[in-house]
Amino acid sequence: MIYLDYQATTPLAPEAFAAMEPWLRDNFWNPHSMHVGGRKAAAAVEVAREQVAALLPIGGRVIFTSGATEAINLAIKGCVLPVSAFATEHAVVLDCVEVWGGRVLPGSGRGTTHSVVEGHAEVVPTTKVQETLPVPLHHRSDGPPPRAGEDLLCAMLINNEIGTINPVADIAQGHKGLLLCDAVQAYGRIPIPDGPDMIAISAHKIHGPKGIGALWVRDGIELTPLIHGGGQEQGLRSGTLSPALCAGFGAAAKLAAERMDTNATHVETLWNRATELFAGWTVNGSTQHRYKGNLNIRRDGLDVARLMSDCREVMFSAGSACASGSGRPSHVLRAIGLSDAQAKSSIRLGWGRYTRLEEIERACELINTAAERQLA
Repeated sequence: MIYLDYQATTPLAPEAFAAMEPWLRDNFWNPHSMHVGGRKAAAAVEVAREQVAALLPIGGRVIFTSGATEAINLAIKGCVLPVSAFATEHAVVLDCVEVWGGRVLPGSGRGTTHSVVEGHAEVVPTTKVQETLPVPLHHRSDGPPPRAGEDLLCAMLINNEIGTINPVADIAQGHKGLLLCDAVQAYGRIPIPDGPDMIAISAHKIHGPKGIGALWVRDGIELTPLIHGGGQEQGLRSGTLSPALCAGFGAAAKLAAERMDTNATHVETLWNRATELFAGWTVNGSTQHRYKGNLNIRRDGLDVARLMSDCREVMFSAGSACASGSGRPSHVLRAIGLSDAQAKSSIRLGWGRYTRLEEIERACELINTAAERQLA
């Protein structure tokens, strides 16, 4: 089997597994206990916290969560502010915005109001970013109206479906309120820019374990907890931390920091080869402002469900793993101007550190052959 779904999850790094194993097998202590075993577990958690923080801006704190979904919920609901988000954000952001009574903005951080150039949101100059930002927002009725600049804008760094990179630093500079950055697809892959006030990340996207993520919060920002109980994790996230998951996350982050440049070169090599072999397909999203480990492409008239059935040797996606099986066209592809038919004829391929060139070549051969047979 050839695995090309790195945006959904990544293989666990051997180094992350090795870091976790002692805490799964022998060192079973509760990191919140005061005896010697508990203190050792707590020390391991803090080492992991420092390793995770090393890839994030200076001047903030890392709060461990069960994953990026919880981190985003804590950020949006915990700051108790009016919220808005671009239409190309991850579903968890859009759902939180809807529940919180917020507003979805058309386009993306790189888009104007649905201006479309060759199937992707129009790239705008830095001086034009302000034009895409929100005007006064709806606020919740259970609190006082916010003062000027007291709102939260959500802008992801790398889009999970099409791989485009948004100018988050420019957006932060142009926005007067707080900025939450979904950096799940970017963390450990590209440098995280300074500017956001909160950053959500996840371990299993960087060859770490599932079940743990984190929210980075800039110093001086206070949040209201979502989970109450024992007051663990700086009073914001009650519950017993898993030293094993923390250790695995830390080890994966340390490895990502050491190999970031090497990994980037590798995924670009694979991107160049894949785009050669998929020359007859149309790339969704900007080919310039993007992460090269994501290739979202389409062929008009293609039945993607049938294609996936015909290519069972290759594991790839028809879009976000969170929305797979829904039957709905991708909200991201719709937001950048594609029709329902075009969105439903698109596939997403993702690769990374452990993907081999021969796997890309074999996968392209299988997918192209199946597509040609179907469209003949």
